[in-house]
Amino acid sequence: MKTLHKLILALVSALTLVTGPALAAGGGVPWDRFPQERMNDMAALQNGAKLFANYCLSCHGAEFVRYNRLRDIGLTEEQIETNLILTGAKVGETMKVPLDPKQAKEWFGAQPPDMSVIARSRSAPGQGSGADYLYTYLRSYYRDPNTATGWNNLVFPAVGMPHVLWQLQGERRPVFEVRQEHGHEAQVFTGRWEQVSPGTMTPEAYDSAVADLVGFLQWMSEPVAQFRVRLGVWVMIFLAVFTVIAWRLNAVYWKDIK
Repeated sequence: MKTLHKLILALVSALTLVTGPALAAGGGVPWDRFPQERMNDMAALQNGAKLFANYCLSCHGAEFVRYNRLRDIGLTEEQIETNLILTGAKVGETMKVPLDPKQAKEWFGAQPPDMSVIARSRSAPGQGSGADYLYTYLRSYYRDPNTATGWNNLVFPAVGMPHVLWQLQGERRPVFEVRQEHGHEAQVFTGRWEQVSPGTMTPEAYDSAVADLVGFLQWMSEPVAQFRVRLGVWVMIFLAVFTVIAWRLNAVYWKDIK
């Protein structure tokens, strides 16, 4: 019961802290489609786990996923302990962070949400899935000297989270144009970006890395999802074969009855 209560709180926190302001202010920015094929790529999921451990896990926990669950994406316990556990946690423990909640609220304005179910919490009708949102969000940061962190985001305006991946992506500037809307001039995002300074990755490599990270976040939100898909295929095959067998048995049983 206590675990269920914590899961509900995590889901509500994710909805409130990550998506609340974005619904009103960022709803006009279309979401890019997350490359769903990454969910079947073990190497991509492993790279996503590495990115999550190195760039996210210092502030964002995943308290409903144990480290040793990552064996499901092809990692050994030794690899998990050596490469992904950056604190003194044990491999059988959940992904908690040592960040003090009071300090987090003071620094960021709110406690960073738990990532366990974040990819399931941010879908929107007409916009896309939670993975689509995260994929677009992590690629929509730009420099803004008027914010406390020096960063802003088109999908989540006035976001409290800085751009932790900026060294990989570099600095970009969104391209706006002035349009007439409802009788007034307004700056509208054109969908294009200008590269201000390069990062350690090319734009294509960065998009690929973000796709790996989002794929891992989606996997964390429901680790058995891919197994359910595979099982469903076998169930459908079994039902198809059984239907043929039942149909032939029925024909044999009734063939001598007029």
